[in-house]
Amino acid sequence: MSLLLDAMFSSVALGHFLVDLLNGQRSVLLVYWSDSLGSSNTALAVVSTMYVWGASMSQPLFGWLTDRWHRPQLIAAGGILGMGLCFSLALVLPYRYAIPFLLLASLGSAAFHPVGVVHATLRGKSLLAGKETTAASVFFLFGQGGFFIGPIVGGILLTHFGVTGLLALSILAIPVGINALRQLRGAPPAPPRPAPVEGQPAALVRAGRQLIVALAVVAALQAWVQSNMLVFLPKYISDLGQPASIYGLFAGLFMGGSALGNVMGGSLADHYGRQRVAVTALFLASLPLLAIAGIGWAPLLYLLVPLAGALTGAVHSIIVVTAQRVVPAGLATASGLTLGFMFSAGALGTLLCGPLADNRGWPPVFALTAFLALLASLTALLFLRLDVPRPAAEPLEPAEQTI
Repeated sequence: MSLLLDAMFSSVALGHFLVDLLNGQRSVLLVYWSDSLGSSNTALAVVSTMYVWGASMSQPLFGWLTDRWHRPQLIAAGGILGMGLCFSLALVLPYRYAIPFLLLASLGSAAFHPVGVVHATLRGKSLLAGKETTAASVFFLFGQGGFFIGPIVGGILLTHFGVTGLLALSILAIPVGINALRQLRGAPPAPPRPAPVEGQPAALVRAGRQLIVALAVVAALQAWVQSNMLVFLPKYISDLGQPASIYGLFAGLFMGGSALGNVMGGSLADHYGRQRVAVTALFLASLPLLAIAGIGWAPLLYLLVPLAGALTGAVHSIIVVTAQRVVPAGLATASGLTLGFMFSAGALGTLLCGPLADNRGWPPVFALTAFLALLASLTALLFLRLDVPRPAAEPLEPAEQTI
């Protein structure tokens, strides 16, 4: 694929892999610390929520900075290198200092994501004849691949070497950050968003607003589902008596499935339209999630977990690319707002589910997660039927007539 051979695209894709490789350590590392310190599920959810909020609420700011200050190489490289440094300090300092530095590492992730996704989609428009959803899905594949490999490798390193064994991963930020600094120096600026047309019919304006609101609901529900699985699945497997290498494997299986589903969903959306892909994938996702709620420990989990990840992950790039087109802001700002909102909403949902897990156990948590996926599917039916034409500068393509 010409996209993967492009030096600029590969630099942001590799940066995304490394950033989310480190992000993927959060779940297994917090479980490892909670097992050592006897922390509750609520405490686990609180720290995880603070981490995600740190990464998400600052993303719109970094997106705005990217749109206003055309230095993508400095923002991307600074995010990668800063995250690697703070994560390394969290691993070597005492616990009371480790948590603050772990939370600071989330800001590096926040800095990288908006600039990364914008330049990935722009390269896709240029190299794949306008198929930016496919390009975005490949970019997210690298990030989700990092989430997939990260917990598996992290669980093994924790089992054999303890917390400091994870330094073998954080040190990789140095070459990856330097590569992003070099390759993004010649990146062209993002094209300005066409000015709104004066005198648009009121019905069209209302339809656009309804689309944004409904898109936000679907994004929040999808993020809540994935956040619940990422945070609670390792603890669930741990409570079933499995070691770090096993609960790390299951966290990786979920994200591995999500990565593959994301690429398939992006490609199918460019060919068949976002409505069919989003509605179908989210509806089907509720089935394995519901099965996980009642199955307990069984070999079938090795199939159900990646399947749930694939179906929920299939709509991720669809949501981001749709937001880039309908949110009235620059591309990086729109991307930062969308990703930040998704991560924040997911973290808030997980925070609410922490006491539920402590008081009622795990089956109600995963049953609720299945219901959220079903609700997202029903909402997607509504928002994808709203017909909001693009500006004249962006002609409507046949594959996307459902949006």
